[in-house]
Amino acid sequence: MSGIGWAWGVLAVLPAWAQADLAPCDESRTPFAQALPHAGATAGPAQAHAVGADRFRWPGQPAEGRYRLLHSPQGGIQADVGTAARGFAQALSFNVSTEPLPAAFAWVGAGATLQFATALDRASRLALLQGQALLVREDEQGRVLAATRLQNAGALDALFADAAEPLALGIQRRPGGTEGRLWAPTARAVEVCVYPGAQAAPSQRFAAQWDAASGSWHWQQPVDLQGQFVNYLVEVWVDGQGWVRQRVTDPYAVSLSANSRRTAVLDLADPRTQPPGWGAPTGVREIKRLNEMVVYELHVRDFSRDDPSVRPAWRGKYPAFTEARSQGMRHLRELARVGVTDIHLLPVFDLATVPEKSCIEPKLPKAPPNSPLQQAAVMAVAAQDCFNCGYDPYHFNAPEGSYATDADDPFARVREFRQMVLALHRAGLRVGLDKVYNHTTASGQNERSVLDRVVPGYYQRLNANGEVEKSTCCDNTATEHRMMAKLMSDSLLLWSREYKLDSYRFDLMGHQPRAAMLAMRERLRRELGREILFIGEGWNFGEVANGARFVQASQLSLKGDGIGTFSDRGRDAARGGSFGSVKELMGSKGWLNGLLDDPAKRADAVKAADLLRLQLAGTLAEFRFTTHTGATQRGAEIDYAGQPAGYAAQPGEAVHYVENHDNHTLFDANVLKLPARASMLERLHRQNVGNALVAWSQGTVYVHAGQELLRSKSLDRNSYDSGDAFNRLDYGLRDNGFGHGLPPAPDNGRDWDTIAPLLGDPTLQPTPAQLRQAVAAFHDVMRIRASSSLFSLPSADEVQKRLRFHAAGPGQDPALIVAELDGTGWPGARVGGLLRVFNGASEAREFSVPGAWRLHPVHTARQAADQRVALEARQAKAGALRVPAWSAVAWVR
Repeated sequence: MSGIGWAWGVLAVLPAWAQADLAPCDESRTPFAQALPHAGATAGPAQAHAVGADRFRWPGQPAEGRYRLLHSPQGGIQADVGTAARGFAQALSFNVSTEPLPAAFAWVGAGATLQFATALDRASRLALLQGQALLVREDEQGRVLAATRLQNAGALDALFADAAEPLALGIQRRPGGTEGRLWAPTARAVEVCVYPGAQAAPSQRFAAQWDAASGSWHWQQPVDLQGQFVNYLVEVWVDGQGWVRQRVTDPYAVSLSANSRRTAVLDLADPRTQPPGWGAPTGVREIKRLNEMVVYELHVRDFSRDDPSVRPAWRGKYPAFTEARSQGMRHLRELARVGVTDIHLLPVFDLATVPEKSCIEPKLPKAPPNSPLQQAAVMAVAAQDCFNCGYDPYHFNAPEGSYATDADDPFARVREFRQMVLALHRAGLRVGLDKVYNHTTASGQNERSVLDRVVPGYYQRLNANGEVEKSTCCDNTATEHRMMAKLMSDSLLLWSREYKLDSYRFDLMGHQPRAAMLAMRERLRRELGREILFIGEGWNFGEVANGARFVQASQLSLKGDGIGTFSDRGRDAARGGSFGSVKELMGSKGWLNGLLDDPAKRADAVKAADLLRLQLAGTLAEFRFTTHTGATQRGAEIDYAGQPAGYAAQPGEAVHYVENHDNHTLFDANVLKLPARASMLERLHRQNVGNALVAWSQGTVYVHAGQELLRSKSLDRNSYDSGDAFNRLDYGLRDNGFGHGLPPAPDNGRDWDTIAPLLGDPTLQPTPAQLRQAVAAFHDVMRIRASSSLFSLPSADEVQKRLRFHAAGPGQDPALIVAELDGTGWPGARVGGLLRVFNGASEAREFSVPGAWRLHPVHTARQAADQRVALEARQAKAGALRVPAWSAVAWVR
């Protein structure tokens, strides 16, 4: 045992000849992963779990029997069923344990729980983490009955996390030099390669020093490496491949060279990273409650790529936001004036799939609006073009280089990102980011796999056989492991502190533990002294569904925790189904786009109307109102696809939306679901009712960029990699993106026959005047929301007390939703009451509500976008209120 312990540390310091050999550092001379000598490596299933430092659970195996752990530092173990194992250097016996598993491993299947028969000292236990290890069950004659590799994350957490969690990982400048720390507890050696420039040949190679307590490798240099670059050489055992020397970037990199090839040594306090004015207070209003947020979801490249008022070198880049007089910035400032509070940027951390230098902008052919030629040109270069939505994380802590003017300049990425934030703050807008911690772009021995090449098998969530789970789309991360949770927490703190960010949206947040999310939010409060608001996708699916591995940060699990989750309840009620073939979508209509027009669907229509009423009440679990059944029901008692429709404890915990970057835009969904004969004016009005259903609800309001201008993606259902052509955003209001060709074949080809006639219909293309009217109508909706604090009541109790519905219950007209808010004595209400009325019918509707009501001043203003409202109100019978077809109208008392 002592010999193995000695081997652990002896390779930490390389001989002098090795320090002079720079070939392993040089991308032009050696591959990113270099095989090293070993005696053989097995690539079978990894079915046994380390559930602590010294205990293991092997699901499916009996408690009785002879179990041993076979280990060899150089590999070569053979453990074939039916024969005696051979080639191992050490065999450790086990006792069967009857103690229950730790709570974190309660999900592991039933089987044998094993503990080392002889206690191991720490050095001996650490040695077992290097090289090949197999757990075997043998018969009395020593023949193998079953063999498995190990999933070691539980042991790594137990052995190292307590000491590692407080440490500062990554690279820092210190007085008189530079230091770095990399968590790589299973590595037998870690070295540092230094590069004087982004494209320069390596200049140094030296060894990092092992810290046995934390599992990290630390290095110091008595020189300031600021502005230079480093990479690591990490020697790790990879099951199935043996010892591999990985040339890899730092997982904690804060900036990089182009295409993420090298880690920049960068002090974020360096003046070269700070634009003029960066040190001043942001000047934006702090928002402490979710239901005060009105979020505008925006892609950095979309924002300015097609804006002729932005200088060409800045289009699609961070600095475009500093063009104060551009069409885009004028548009955003106007949104801020009418009540939008937060810009949420689609992923801007370092991405894997956009070339950061010399990306290709395809030349689109001149072709009919329903031609396949445009998408063919886009798809031909999709892997090399300049666009991706960005849900492909490479480095979590560094700004994406394709949005910088010089991706090889590590200072530019940071400085220009900060310029963008500063410009948005000066426009009166808070800034939030879309964070994607639930998966990585790659794992294993892929060049773009960073975490899994540094600590194989730890950062990725594995299935019962040790294979990486991919339910999120890609290679899932194990956010329940302590050092992955640390990475998330450290990353959020860095972005919040160094870039002055105000809020976050978490992609597929339901794949992350509730406890980790709450701990991260509390850490930000404690260390920054301000509130950073969290919202996210709380979908419940995959290997973690229904709390299978931990309590998730999902819709039903976060009730009362003050983290917002996107609500599909009101979304589906309003727009109908969003999934399936186009023909299926056409038949799955919502309250906004045809459900009300089919008398045979009355039962579905009244259910949809009740779901929308519940949305207006914040999707609250305990809010009570009379539903179409005639009963007074709580939100949690109303059914939504077998789940409680109401799930939020307080307003804001449900994020309301009718469109985001996923799926068809609302305009496109309406193209598919409304009759082709529907006029463009009708489509505009229906879109605006959808906007009002979201904006006038209690809760967090979420709007997709371009939703206000009838944005289309030419009927593309999944535009994440569809290039600029299908993601065009035109703040000049020349066109809305419809009829730019058949959408890309990979996700839409099966539907081309159905959608081609629609794309070829010129009546479905709005004019610039209609786009201006749509934007003006959206502004009016937002002005009405901003006019009173009644739209953002702070508690479920106040919502219950002040909100009531008229014209509801079993005899309702499902096309008419009438919601009254009592403003008596409420600070900031500005009125005695508010009446919100939504008419989804194709005719005007009249109704009566007790009280003296007058149209909201926004509707009666000379510049009101929808002049029908005032006209219809004047035509109402005595004692009645009248609303136009397809309208959202507000009255005040």
